[in-house]
Order: sequence, then C-alpha cells, then structure tokens
Amino acid sequence: MTNQSPFIWHELVTPDQKKSGAFFSQLFGWTRKEVDAGKFGTYTLFQKEGQDVAGMMNPTPETPSNESFWHSYIAVQNVDECAKRAPLLGGTVLVVSHAAVDG
Repeated sequence: MTNQSPFIWHELVTPDQKKSGAFFSQLFGWTRKEVDAGKFGTYTLFQKEGQDVAGMMNPTPETPSNESFWHSYIAVQNVDECAKRAPLLGGTVLVVSHAAVDG
C-alpha cells in the first residue's frame, strides 16, 4: 500500500436521502447520481468534478438504528491481523470484509 489515507470509501445510511442529499451537496459542492439498488431502493453516488467521492443508501432491515450515520471503509494489508489487533488497542470489530481492492 502507498502512504495514502487508508479510508477508501464513505457511505451515509439515512432514512431521508432527499434531505440528506441536499444538505451534503450544498455543504461540500457535490452532485448526486441516483442508481437503482433493487430491493434496497435507491443508492446515491455523491460526486465531485465527475468523480465518485461517497455513497448514500437507505437503511436495511439489519441497520441498528433509525438515525442517520456514516460508514467509513478502510483498506489494510492484512484484515485478519488488523481485526486481531483492534481489541488489544481498545477497539471493537463490527464487520470484517475480505473484498479485494485493486491498487
């Protein structure tokens, strides 16, 4: 991995995409591109100068709260090792994904 930020994607989960989308678009100067996500409704891509910078989605049945919140996705060299170290440092592992990332 290079010395770039380990945060590779940010995603807003919100029950009101219209209101939240308008707020963040005005705040950051983002445009929005809506995509049909099938049974999950609409997935919105926030874009800056034509580049995807974040996403927004409706809550799913597994969503722990009715409040809006941001997910941040982090890339690491070894996800299993990172997940083992996090509790030793006082963290809590909620989700581990082994998705491959190009780069």
